[in-house]
Amino acid sequence: MHGFFLLHVSHTHGLQKHSADARAFSFIKILNLMQNMSHPPQMLFVENVVGFEVSDTHDQLLEVLSTLNFNLQEFILSPLQFGVPYSRPRYFCLAKREPMRFQNVSFNNKLLRTPMCLSQTVNSTSQDSDNRTEEELDPVCKPVKDFLVKESDGGIYDETILQDYIVPLNLIERWGNAMDIVYPESKRCCCFTKSYYRYVKGTGSLLATSENVKSVPEEKLGISSLKELGLRFFTPREVANFHSFPSSFCFPDHISLRQQYAMLGNSLSAAVVGPLLRYLFAEA
Repeated sequence: MHGFFLLHVSHTHGLQKHSADARAFSFIKILNLMQNMSHPPQMLFVENVVGFEVSDTHDQLLEVLSTLNFNLQEFILSPLQFGVPYSRPRYFCLAKREPMRFQNVSFNNKLLRTPMCLSQTVNSTSQDSDNRTEEELDPVCKPVKDFLVKESDGGIYDETILQDYIVPLNLIERWGNAMDIVYPESKRCCCFTKSYYRYVKGTGSLLATSENVKSVPEEKLGISSLKELGLRFFTPREVANFHSFPSSFCFPDHISLRQQYAMLGNSLSAAVVGPLLRYLFAEA
């Protein structure tokens, strides 16, 4: 079995401090250790926020990988490109140490914004969307309703359970104009952060549940109209669905609701990471 490192180092670029950001220290420490290892890892998988690719920490990563004779391919990909209505673009770096090679060596040392070289590991939906912009991807994504919690007997939403997730009216009155609202038929929702459920501004989309209100552009909705939408937070299980976690996934009982959202907000999209890992481990 080849040595393999998976580095999930989100937000090392978030405050524009680059390598001076304290959150980057552990990542840089690993890079320094790799140069002194008698047996460095043979493969490396790095994930970070978009923007990392223009940071000095990224420059250090490339320098170390070059010194250790790694072939690398870089990506910026979103679940939208894999048929999931979830806008969460992330940076990924895949690296193999010589003499190991990628199946598509022509993409070495390039930053790819499509999953085109993953065609052998992804489904037809993502292949069809290889070269499309986010706006053009909407039609090929499944609707939000396919990711909602349903009762086991007939697919009806369990309103009793979902009452705990209704957005309070005082929050609608205060932050209504700043909320991102989606509908069951929508083909996209915003990225959920670790502060989702604690805050409503900039932390993720809210779902309109009223059957009497059609999809209306947010800029045309007044506060009174927003109150009629039956807005609720997506449940942790639904957020996990947008991350393409398996149906068997669940949190232990002692994990609080806020902790669940925090961990999901810092999580990875299995729909994106799965094909990338299959491509990384595929033999040339």
